Amino acid sequence: MNRPSLPCLFVITAAAALVTAGPMSAQAASAGVQEFDPRAFPGQVVEDVVVPVPSEVFSVLDKLGEPNWRQEIRSLNLPKTPDRTKLSLLFGLVVAEGFVAVQAEDKEAVKDIGREVIDLATSLGLIKSVRPHAQAILDAADKSDWASIRKEFDQTQKTVRDSMEQMKDADLSQCVSMGGWLRGTASVTSVIGKSFSADRAELLNQPMLVEHFIASISKMSKDKKDHAVVADISKGLKDILAKMEGAVDGFTKDGVREIGKTCDSLLTDILAAK
Repeated sequence: MNRPSLPCLFVITAAAALVTAGPMSAQAASAGVQEFDPRAFPGQVVEDVVVPVPSEVFSVLDKLGEPNWRQEIRSLNLPKTPDRTKLSLLFGLVVAEGFVAVQAEDKEAVKDIGREVIDLATSLGLIKSVRPHAQAILDAADKSDWASIRKEFDQTQKTVRDSMEQMKDADLSQCVSMGGWLRGTASVTSVIGKSFSADRAELLNQPMLVEHFIASISKMSKDKKDHAVVADISKGLKDILAKMEGAVDGFTKDGVREIGKTCDSLLTDILAAK
């Protein structure tokens, strides 16, 4: 059975969601570990793949325990580069980091990330579309309005992806999603590893989503597909997929750690100054 997983935050988680979706029902929000049903996870089906909404992913994780999100915030030292493929991966990564900072309710970290979003959007030539969201994030951080910040990070990701697709940059749009997913998944593997349970680990198991990313890379133009970092991500995703498909009886703590190590290695590649 295919089970929903985390992006990016990012998409994403994270932050790496392809679209926004409605909030969880009151019943789902009040469910405890025993009642948690990953099949009811909020998201939207894109080409038969459930893409979770970053803010909802973190909310569900909170229902499964009390992670110390401040420990998960990473200091970002972003490389200066004219490489749009790398900039797109970095954008997704930074938005996913924003979701971690929101979960930690760290006002200064959110402001720093909001400024990074502005810088990256400027480098990508998308500042006009992104500035209203980024400014709203900074304003809401001053008021500690965490619900509004979550909404703006969701919208920022969507605005950038939509703008790229309108500019016929669908490959770069996928890079935004992948950067967010890798950062969000790295964060969640860290949280789960510190307090392991089968229920929490279940959030990581979504081979269909990883297959979607692998297929997206295979359809990219030659220059994007052959990009050193994208090629490494393709290889890393195949390793992650093999671990997911091998977890027939659920993940072990070591399995979760291995996925986290792969994500961290790929994030290091994205952040490398080269």
